[in-house]
Amino acid sequence: MPGAASLAAKQYYAHPRNAFWPVMGALFDAGPTLDYQARLSRLFAARVALWDVVMRCRREGSLDNSIQRDSIEPNDFVVFVAAHRELRLVVCNGGAARVFYERYVLPHAGEAVRALSLVQAPSTSPAHAAMSHRAKIEAWRTAFHSVLE
Repeated sequence: MPGAASLAAKQYYAHPRNAFWPVMGALFDAGPTLDYQARLSRLFAARVALWDVVMRCRREGSLDNSIQRDSIEPNDFVVFVAAHRELRLVVCNGGAARVFYERYVLPHAGEAVRALSLVQAPSTSPAHAAMSHRAKIEAWRTAFHSVLE
């Protein structure tokens, strides 16, 4: 679920200290110096979709661990995958996204969703500052290996 800055801006990863866009800049030339639509276009051109596991939830603040678990409504991956049959890989931005995907999406998903490869990349959140920017880029590069080849 997007954080408060992203919800206010109506843009994924809008918090200025989130490393997502700098990482996407290093991998797909979709960095924060571009306007938001240009970044999305670069990801699209690289065959990368950007979507949240959680469509709706209740949460105080922006941290994933503040999400009230009983309020989680996942996005409809069955419909998304049916509309994007070329999809092969789901890259989760951090452990919480993976847990939410495995707990709230997979149990109700069809065969096409369960057949997707699932990779967890390190969180780009400013709350995950223990990993260096360079290490995050390399970990995300590894996660996207099949797309970057």
